[in-house]
Amino acid sequence: MSIKRHYEREFVRTFFTSPTAVEGEDDSAKMLRSAAQLTGMQAPDVWVPDNEDATAPSMRDEGVENIVEVVSEYGADFPGEIHPRIVWHRDDPATRYQGFQHMLEIADPANGAIEHIDGFVVPEVGDIDDWKKADEFITIVENEHGLAEGSLSMSVIVESGAAELALGDLRTEMGKPANNLERLFLLVDGEVDYTKDMRAMTPTGELPEWPELRHNTSRGASAAGLVAVDGPYDDIRDVDGYNERMTENQAKGMIGIWSLTPGQVVEANKSPLPPKTGSWLLEVDDREIELEAADGKQIYNGDKVRLETTDSGYVLHTGGETAELDEDELRKKLLDMTAYVPSMDDIVDSMEEFEAAKEAGKGAIAMTQSTTLVIDGVEIDIEKDRMWDEATYQAAQTPITLFQDVYEHRPDQHEELAEMYGADIVERATNVGN
Repeated sequence: MSIKRHYEREFVRTFFTSPTAVEGEDDSAKMLRSAAQLTGMQAPDVWVPDNEDATAPSMRDEGVENIVEVVSEYGADFPGEIHPRIVWHRDDPATRYQGFQHMLEIADPANGAIEHIDGFVVPEVGDIDDWKKADEFITIVENEHGLAEGSLSMSVIVESGAAELALGDLRTEMGKPANNLERLFLLVDGEVDYTKDMRAMTPTGELPEWPELRHNTSRGASAAGLVAVDGPYDDIRDVDGYNERMTENQAKGMIGIWSLTPGQVVEANKSPLPPKTGSWLLEVDDREIELEAADGKQIYNGDKVRLETTDSGYVLHTGGETAELDEDELRKKLLDMTAYVPSMDDIVDSMEEFEAAKEAGKGAIAMTQSTTLVIDGVEIDIEKDRMWDEATYQAAQTPITLFQDVYEHRPDQHEELAEMYGADIVERATNVGN
């Protein structure tokens, strides 16, 4: 049996885990069954039936049976990829063997699930030799069941110091004839077990944020042509905190994040997409505050920045400081304090304009953004010029490339994307840059 696989996803926004067997329920697979029927923005890019931490050890054999049953029934219609998480541990051969046996059962063509399964997630890996052990087990599973070598991907959870150090070995190890590490797909951070492995402590007992781990994982993924995913954000009611975490990650090149609920999936699916409308930000006390748009003007309604007119100019109060400024000085100060977040339409417009200029033989052009700021009823016109060259164009293209990747691989989200942006913008966004 040979199954042809194509791992063409450049971006993964959502990594959603579901317990494979819930003890004490009439239907122990109820959460798997529910997750398997998600669609649209509630459905993740990668669904992970979790037969490790999310499932009690006594239920894991039943969990494997549930994976086979549910994926066989619903897998053909699930809009994302399916990657079960098996048990593994760098220091425990018995656990590794159990994970191997579970993979053999899930991948058996006679059970009807493997044609819908894209790969396996391997937790608790250690150094690069341990990654190779997992890779070899998957190679044996493929050969045992007549699957093409490399047809099943492997994603690892980076939750130990050894695994973090192994990220630096990937570029030299992938592609060696002695292994199939080219099957690697996702590098996923597991901050909880990483904290335990590092023997880290905080006064409150809360997890450290581990920005270094997130950076290293993103860098390792970039160097090896893989996809980086952040670990779970377990305060599922803290939507603002979840979005702040994703914004921080995206600045590191880590687009994907673990999702624990369908609500988090929706937030994570939408977060990296360009906004529908542009917005102006004003820096206040080292924070950026979104201004209120009204009648083509941007209005600041807080009390941390105050502006008044005088006979000779203006007085600006910011952060306990007072400055007397003429109009040009005020405009320069406000330009330094403001930033613009471009909309999908803005990005597409700019890319199209640069493409047209490049065809006309121009290597760089100026893009202008202007608005009227209103502070304490005082209006000031500001204007920002930004030079666009090929490097600027390519940097701006990343959110559009992400959108195009989503549009290609998630047709179940087409209707919601059209409602979000409008059909015309969607069409232009899918064509620009190609």
